[in-house]
Amino acid sequence: MRRGITGFAAVFFAIVFIAGCAVPTRVSTTNQSERSIWRGRLAVRVESDQAQSQPQAFAAGFELTGNAQAGELTLYTPVGTTAAALSWSAQTALMRTNGDIRSFASLDALIQQAVGAEIPVAALFAWLAGDNMSVAGWSADLSQLANGRVTARRTEPAPVTELRLVLEK
Repeated sequence: MRRGITGFAAVFFAIVFIAGCAVPTRVSTTNQSERSIWRGRLAVRVESDQAQSQPQAFAAGFELTGNAQAGELTLYTPVGTTAAALSWSAQTALMRTNGDIRSFASLDALIQQAVGAEIPVAALFAWLAGDNMSVAGWSADLSQLANGRVTARRTEPAPVTELRLVLEK
């Protein structure tokens, strides 16, 4: 089963990575009084914890709405089609891909499967709002947030993981 999941992730990463970084233009809005919406491109790089293995990389266009308790993350291919639609609430964590719907035990498990790395979702929403929330093992660079860029890096526990977001203006 692990081999199947690893194979699926490798194929998914390869398709997105080979296709490039082009993202269709979308209008960016953030409405703090209702639901926050962020759009742009994201990239995740997970260093290999084995000397012979290559790092894993994932890149996609994205649209993120909601908050850490209930939200949606849509990942887009370079040509603008939906690669995956993730949604979560206190009761559910779902991923929709190619007409299939998969349920996960937690938001963390859903994000791990979708992007290939553990991402602190509560901190991600805080970072996007300009709050440099502290998370064990992670450091966020919000110095370029005004220019639509956020970078976060996890150094512990291994493997080293880097998240980069470029927001549409």
